[in-house]
Order: sequence, then structure tokens, then C-alpha cells
Amino acid sequence: MTDKTDTPSATDYRATLNLPDTPFPMRGDLPKREPGWVKQWDEEGTYKQLRDARCGAPLFVLHDGPPYANGQLHMGHAVNKILKDMIVKARQLAGFDAQYVPGWDCHGLPIENAIEKKFGRNLSRDEMQAKSRAYAAEQIEQQRVDFKRLGVLGTWDDPYKTMNFANEAGEIRAFKRVIERGFVYRGQKPVYWCFDCGSSLAEFEIEYADKKSSTVDVAFQAADKAEVQRRFNVAEQLALTHELPWLQKDIFVVIWTTTAWTIPANQALNLNPELDYSLVEIDGQDRVLLVASALVEQCLERWGLQGTVRATAKGKALDHLQFRHPLADVHPGYDRLSPVYLADYATADDGTGIVHSAPAYGLDDFNSCVSHGVKVQDILNPVQGNGVYAADFPLFGGQHIWKAVPQIIEALKNAGRLLATKEISHSYPHCWRHKTPVIYRAAAQWFVRMDEGEGVFTKDKAPKTLRQLALDAIEHTSFYPENGKARLHDMIANRPDWCISRQRSWGVPIPFFLHKVSGELHPRTMEILDQAADIVEKGGIEAWSRVTAEEILGAADAPDYAKSTDILEVWFDSGSTFFHVLRGTHQGTAEHPGYHHQGPEADLYLEGHDQHRGWFHSSLLLACALYGRAPYRGLLTHGFTVDSQGRKMSKSLGNGIDPQEITKKLGAEIIRLWVAASDYSGDIAGDDKILARVVDAYRRIRNTLRFLLANVSDFDAVKDAVPFDELLEVDRYALARASQFQAEILAHYDRYEFHPVVAKLQVYCSEDLGAFYLDVLKDRLYTSAPKSHARRSAQTALWHITQAMLRWMAPFLSFTAEEAWRTFGGQKTIFTETYWSLPIADEGLIAKWDRVHAVRDAVNKSIEAVRAEGGVGSSLQANVKVGVPADDHAILASLGDDLKFVFITSAALLEAADELRIEVTPSTATKCERCWHWRDDVGADPAHPTICGRCVSNLYGEGERRTVA
Repeated sequence: MTDKTDTPSATDYRATLNLPDTPFPMRGDLPKREPGWVKQWDEEGTYKQLRDARCGAPLFVLHDGPPYANGQLHMGHAVNKILKDMIVKARQLAGFDAQYVPGWDCHGLPIENAIEKKFGRNLSRDEMQAKSRAYAAEQIEQQRVDFKRLGVLGTWDDPYKTMNFANEAGEIRAFKRVIERGFVYRGQKPVYWCFDCGSSLAEFEIEYADKKSSTVDVAFQAADKAEVQRRFNVAEQLALTHELPWLQKDIFVVIWTTTAWTIPANQALNLNPELDYSLVEIDGQDRVLLVASALVEQCLERWGLQGTVRATAKGKALDHLQFRHPLADVHPGYDRLSPVYLADYATADDGTGIVHSAPAYGLDDFNSCVSHGVKVQDILNPVQGNGVYAADFPLFGGQHIWKAVPQIIEALKNAGRLLATKEISHSYPHCWRHKTPVIYRAAAQWFVRMDEGEGVFTKDKAPKTLRQLALDAIEHTSFYPENGKARLHDMIANRPDWCISRQRSWGVPIPFFLHKVSGELHPRTMEILDQAADIVEKGGIEAWSRVTAEEILGAADAPDYAKSTDILEVWFDSGSTFFHVLRGTHQGTAEHPGYHHQGPEADLYLEGHDQHRGWFHSSLLLACALYGRAPYRGLLTHGFTVDSQGRKMSKSLGNGIDPQEITKKLGAEIIRLWVAASDYSGDIAGDDKILARVVDAYRRIRNTLRFLLANVSDFDAVKDAVPFDELLEVDRYALARASQFQAEILAHYDRYEFHPVVAKLQVYCSEDLGAFYLDVLKDRLYTSAPKSHARRSAQTALWHITQAMLRWMAPFLSFTAEEAWRTFGGQKTIFTETYWSLPIADEGLIAKWDRVHAVRDAVNKSIEAVRAEGGVGSSLQANVKVGVPADDHAILASLGDDLKFVFITSAALLEAADELRIEVTPSTATKCERCWHWRDDVGADPAHPTICGRCVSNLYGEGERRTVA
């Protein structure tokens, strides 16, 4: 206490207040301060501190879906990495050993394209691989700097890269194991093919966009008119109708297609066995047309013709009828027959009910033809990898298929085989890299089999098909949000076999040797795979490229075998990372996170929802092929970044927000808070206005944090803390509410939910703290004696709340939490801490004070009404009389004289009433210069004529006694 001889002057009472003080600034100045924290985390080895702090703790593994090592980070990257960082940090604070090993996807076509643009298309394989590796390393370094700038903690000095030699070798070993399990085979069948890539594509690499196409209705003449009539049982029908003339007319089956370029490669026609088909005599023409009965009227209208149905038959009666190619009379190269094959995929939904079959360019067509005895080597495949018909192909050789369409239509028209053509816009598969249309094209490729069948070199056949294993695994996986389960299930249930080979240079090799005559694999293939993996582990894929057949097979076998130049497609790269990253290249210890006796397993995979058909998909298939189960326990998906109008952010629209620019302007913390505050289960909207609101929210949280830090700046918990049962009641309530709030927060974190945390934290700061507890507390904090029980009680509660709040916000406001933590006295990073242990929430105490809070709100509203009319200035000038029913009376009466401190009035009178009644009158007392309360005892001590009795006691006497507030 201050001695009376040291009494300050009458104008210096402000100096006697315990005004809050803290070096934690009001302004975050984030763009300038954040880089310092990134640097400090590097220099202090913060990530290693996290690992050391959790040595031996339960494991949590979030396996990083590798972004592609090409191009500058966009906001989608930022959202993804920040979500991962928030989850890992939340688990770290929950006491888990939550490691985060970031990775990069390094092989594949985009990098090859970048190299070709810079150096041309004539590079040797060795040059392409060397330049691609250097380019990927350069891109990784650029992206790594940007990721770290976002506050993401991880093994940035030792990330995984799919182009690491050990990972490339691990992928070959995984491939060998998939072969052993019986899932790999070689097949010549249609796969998605991109002319720009010059390679096959997987389902994962396809997206749909509108394309303009020319539809054609094309007539195929019957090779044996009498046989067609016999199949339609014409003789029996003639006996009833006696209509004879139409029998002399030629019969044509009509097909409708949107891919006119496939007509030259037609080899069959497909009809549905259960549909009815009709022979329609065309008025004024010497021909009869065969179409599905249900479509006769629609077809005639489209062709601008009139006609009469003469006979009807089921499709199954027409099996193996023969029709001539529509260009048979134009060029002898087309003088061939197209047989009818029965197939369920021919429907009467549109067209004519008959599907023209070019088996090289359609999977259904291919399967139908092969199942009906067409040999693979007899399938016509004139379209080359660049989209051009072979030079010797009749009529259209050397032409690109898209440009040839008008000439094909003209040739059909001149041959009298074109009934109609029309331009339409329809949804069509495109390459997701080049955004150009793709086709199905038959090619010899390596596949992973989804259903029953024999693989090559099988020695440990899986107990179920890959489709069955994957569908079973989905049932044992948790999905966030839950609708992801149905989406992935449907994709697996309906997908074709997985084409895993590519005809490029920059990728993990398929280290096969094929016999030059038979096409069979070398009998030592499995041994060669081991040898290849060892070579790649020492020198990378480049080392395998330099190996000759003689070095591997020996001089006797080498002349008979060709070394495959195919590579594994990039989804095999990223899809197999669990095999060598979780278990191998970053294992650290035998108890590496994710290691499982049945193979490695992560707790969570987290990516954009498009990865149901990408990384989630390929990882699931490979893990099921290898181990019979998923490589993850949970799948979390987030939406795309869009503008406030819901449009996907893009450079062409100019509606994107650049993470680098936002970081420089507002700070990475604002991006982090925006991500955390957004419901990532849908698309994530962002623009300058939205970010401005995020900045406001940040300021409110920071200001609350600053108040807490300032008011515990002279508090030493070891010496000054008040035992919980000796705290003032409102302080015990504040801790009980904090405990209740923490339980809510941690429940959200357990479900990987952040936007409810941010929303509730803002309400907690503004309502629970700012509008109530801290408001009530200010008088006690500022006017009580510095070391008094009343003040230390309040500081004890604030200290616990600060401990808890810093941890609540640390996963998303990482820079701010770290800065505040060091100000608060933390010696090491806050991320080595665990969530604060608060007293168990007293539900009765919370219920009581929630009611006090409600009455106080009503009192404030009444005071504000009087203040607006000029009746009082601040609430401290008001005297209130509150009438309340019995239950509330008992609650408020228990606060005693401290009720006025809760209401922040100079006097509060309580009385019984049937319902809530509030009377506000201005105080007639004198305002204390120090505490600003209006009291009758101001000047009671002549030595201090301008302050009240309680201030005199707090400054020079025993100090006032507080019991509740």
C-alpha cells in the first residue's frame, strides 16, 4: 500500500490505477512481423521441438496429397495446405504425435510440356529426364517458400518427392506386388487418348466440357435383303396385308452418331435383343429403313420423310444379319460387311436404336466385337497418336479426324447414305491438362484389372476382385462430409479397368522386356523388377533408361526382346506414396506413424472433392491391390475457391485472389482465418470485401487477447494464483464457462470442423468476455490494490482463460498465438503445449450466471434508453431498482452488495415483483475522481476530497472486500 505521506496530488489519481500494460501491440502489422516468425521457427528448429515434445505419444498421421511441382501457388493450394496445418496442429495440441511430411508430385506430362515449350520436342529421353528433374526441383523450391510463408509447419527440410530415387524404386516394388496379386495384364483395347499429350489417359485425368459436333444419320444397305425379310417373318405378315410392292425395295439399317469420324472404321452394328425394330417403307423412295419401333415417328420427322411400318421384329431375331459399309461403293477399301451383334447398351433413348460399332474407338463396341469373335489384330485402328488418319487410309489418309468430318459427311452424302446431319453442343470428355477433346483409341497398354481374370506372374492371388476389395474398404472409411462416401462408391462401382501405362519419358519406368515376335514378357520379369528397383534406388529413373537389354538379359536373350519404354502413369506415382513414404523413406523409427501390420495406414487424407476421382481413388485401388484395405481411416474433402458470386476463381475471369499478394498486403494470418472461418465442405468464397470482414474479425480477437495479456502482465501464477475454491464467484463462473466452451471447441476439432470454432470464438470474445465478464471485471482490476485478493482472483481467472484461449486459436491464428505466447512468458513454441486443463464446468453455476447475464442485459437496455434521453451519462451515474420474480430474486440477492458491480451502476436495489421491472434514476451523489462511481462518501476523508471511501481504503487502508464480483 502507498503511505499517506506519498499521497499523489489531487490531479494524479490516474497514476494510482492498475492500468493494463503489455508489449503485445494493438496493431498486428502482420505483413512485416510474420516473416520474422517463419525465420525464427526455422532457426529454433521448431518442428523438431514438436517431435521431441511428443516422443512416445499416440500417433496421428495426415498423409499429404502431393501438389504438382509446376507453377506458382494459387489460393486453392493455400486453402489445402492451411487446412492440413490446422488439423495437424489441433491434433498436436490434443497430445498426439502429429507429424506432417509435405510432399510433391514430380513426374508427368505438365513438366514435359514445359520442357518441350522451352527446348523443343526433339529432346532425347536422357535430356528430357535430366531437364525435367531440374525443373521440378526449381518449382519445388519456389512453392516451398510460399507454403512456409503461410505458417505451415512440417519437415520442409526433408519433404518427400515422388522423384526421390528411393520413392521411384519403392514405386517399382509396389508395382511388382500388384503383379504378384494378380491384378496386372496387358491388353489392346480402347483407352482415353489425348492428341496433345500423345498418350493414354486415366479416368482421373478426364473432365467434361461442352463440344460442338456434327451428328449424322447414316444408312447401311442390307447385304441379303431376302434374309432380312425372313427374319422379320415377312411371309406371314404378307398373308395378312397382301402388300407386295415394298418387297422389291432395298433395305437399309440406319444409325445415328455424334462421332462422324468413326464411320470409316465401322466394323459392326449393335441392336438391343429386347427392343422392337420396324421396317419402314419410305414414301416416294425405293428403300425401306430399319429402326427401333419406338423411334419411327421421331426419326421420320428428323429426316423430313413420310413412311409406313411394314413389319416388326425383336432385336434378338436379327442377330448376325449383314450390312454393307456405307462407303463400300465409293472406294474398294470400304467394301466390307458389318454384322449385327446384340448388345444391351443399344437403347431407344435417342438416335435410331441401333449403334454403329467402331471397336477401336469405343469400349462397349470393343467388348461387343471381341465377345462375338472378332480378333484383336483384326480391329481397324487407323487413327494415329497425333489424331491423324494413317497415310494409306482410304479417302481420308493423312487428315486430322476433326478436320476430316466435313469431308466424311460429304462422301456419305454423295454416296446416298446420309439421311440427316446437324450441329449440336454436348458434354464431351476433355483432357484436364490441355482442355482439349479426347477420344477412345485402341492401344496396347498395361492395365490394373477391376474384376475377375488372370494376371501375369501371379503368385499370391487376392481373395476378391479389386472392385470388391475397394468397395469393402469404403465401408470401413470415415468421410468428412459424409456424402463423399456415395460419390467414391459410385466411381469405384462403375469404373473400367485402370490403364496404368503412358508413352512418355518423365516418369517411373515399367521395366519390362517383351518378346519381339510373341509379345510375351521375359520369363525372369519378376527378378528383373527387383533388379530395376535396385538400379533406380541408386541412380534414379535415368539410370534405368541407360541400361541396355544386353546388361539385363545377357547376350543370348537380348536380340529377341525389346525393352519397354512405357512409364507408369502419374496417378500410380502419387497413389502409391503410402507404400514408400509412410513406411519407408520417412519412417524414422520402427514405430513410424502409419505403419500397420497389414501395411501403412494414415488417419486422414485431405484434398479437394475432385480427388474422389484422383488421389483418393488411385490410393484406394493400390492399397487394396497390395493389402486388401484402404490406406486411410478417414477422407476429408474441401470445395474449390470461388468469388462472392460463386464463380470458380480463374485468371481468365480475373476474379482470383492471389495468396502472395494478400500475404504482402494483409498477412498470411488473414488467409488462415478466412480458411478457418469458411465452411470448407462446400465451395469457399473469397474476395476483397470478404477479406475485409475477416480483418475486422481478426482485430476483435486480437483486441480481446491484448486485454487479457495486459491485465496479467504483473501476475506470477506460481506466487500470485488464488486457489479455485477461494476465487470470487464470478471468476469461478468465468472459468466454468471457459471449460464448457473448451469442450465445445475440442469436439469441433475432433470432427475437423473449424468454422464453428471461429464463429463461437468471436461470440465468446465479444459476448462472454467483452460484453460481460471483462466489462464487470474492469473496476476490480483497475481500482483494487495491486496485490489484493480481489484483483489476484480476477487475474487468476484471466490467466487460465489466456492459457486456454491461446491454444484454442493456435491451429488457425498460428502467428498471433505464437507472438502472444512469447509475450505471455512461454519459453518455447506454443505448439509443444497441450490444451489447457480447466476446472470441470459447474453446470449449476453456469445456469445461475446465465440468468444474471440475462437480467443484466435488460438493465443495460433500460439504462441506454434513459441515457439516450439525456437522463444519465455513463451507466455508473445511474441508480437502478430491479423488481424480479422469486427465482430470480434468490439468484440476484445472493450477489449482495456486489450486484451493483455486475450492473456497472453506482447503486442497485433489489425487490420482489411478479415480473421483471426496472427503474433507472440518475444518482444524486458525487462522482469519484478515481473510480468514477457516484457515491455519498466522496470527500469523507478530508485528505482526499475528490475520491470515495472505497478508493481511500484500496489505496491507504485494508482495501474493500469483494465476495462475488
